[in-house]
Amino acid sequence: MAKEKEAIEFDDTEAINFILNSLPEESRAKISDDDVQYLLDLVCEYYDSNNLIEDDAVGEATIAEDEMFDFIWKLMKKENQVNLTEDELQQVLDGEFEYGKKIGIYTEE
Repeated sequence: MAKEKEAIEFDDTEAINFILNSLPEESRAKISDDDVQYLLDLVCEYYDSNNLIEDDAVGEATIAEDEMFDFIWKLMKKENQVNLTEDELQQVLDGEFEYGKKIGIYTEE
């Protein structure tokens, strides 16, 4: 019998700390915990809007990184909750990806 994959728990506090610690010093001085939490919420919104999150299912999906970046960038600019450059947003998204790899959510192709 094949072993089923178990759901992986994403801990927001741990993720935020991981992401902030992965940022270059100049970005870390500018980006707050709340900024990262907001961006994590937008990542989830992207996943949800593209049907990449299902509550009871654990599966694999391919994520179009450029498309996700554009989605988050546009929403971030529209909602005007944080004021980051494209490079700073990319740094946060890179940190989120590295955290996801660490806990087993993502794998590199």
